[in-house]
Amino acid sequence: MKSTNYFNTFIEVAADCPAKTAQVPPVGKSPTAANIQYDMIAENPYKHTSDDVIFSVYAFKNNIEPRRQEKERQQFFSKGQACMRCSPLSKRYGWGVHSNDKGKIAIYAVESDEYKKFCSDSKLAHTKAMRSKRQ
Repeated sequence: MKSTNYFNTFIEVAADCPAKTAQVPPVGKSPTAANIQYDMIAENPYKHTSDDVIFSVYAFKNNIEPRRQEKERQQFFSKGQACMRCSPLSKRYGWGVHSNDKGKIAIYAVESDEYKKFCSDSKLAHTKAMRSKRQ
C-alpha cells in the first residue's frame, strides 16, 4: 500500500501562493477538497494523517458508503496519490502543514508565529507545496 504520509516534516506554502495571510476556503454549493481538508484538520489538529484526509475527500466526492470505505481505501492507496503538497490549503489559501512523528497533521497560518517557528526548526524536514503555475 502506498502512502501520502510525512513524518516530522513541515510543508511550507507554495512559492506562488497568492494568500499573504491564511484564508478559510470559501464554501459554495457543495464542499470542495479545500473545505473538507480544512474542516478535518482545523477542527482536529494532530488527529488525522494525510492519508486519512486525502481519502476522506475521495470518499466524499465519490459517495462511498462508510461500510465500503475500508475496502475502497485499500484500493485507493494501491497506487500513488497526490499528497498534501498538492493541497489547495498550501497552494492557494496560505496554510502550512506540519506532520508530527506519528504522521498526524495540523495546519498553521502563513502569518503566524507558529508557522515561522516551524520554518526555522532544523529538526524537521522541510518541503514546499507544489506551485500552481509552471515557471
